[in-house]
Amino acid sequence: MEKLDAICMQLIAIGEALKSIDKITDGKLLSQYPEINWKGAKAMRDIISYYYFEIDAEIIFDVCKDKIPLLRETVVKMLSDLK
Repeated sequence: MEKLDAICMQLIAIGEALKSIDKITDGKLLSQYPEINWKGAKAMRDIISYYYFEIDAEIIFDVCKDKIPLLRETVVKMLSDLK
């Protein structure tokens, strides 16, 4: 449970950061990288925050296994493109 809690907190932080980036850039930065479902990534924060006691650990595991690697790769590309 501690690991699940820690992972959920990180997913909340990621979602919050994405919302902030989207707001600061008027939605122009994230839209340049359509390989990521940005709406879904930002919504993950709300789902975890508001429905915490209904969280399915398998879904969180799948997000970590299947979605986070591409998200990381895309963020690295974004940082490189911004230099």
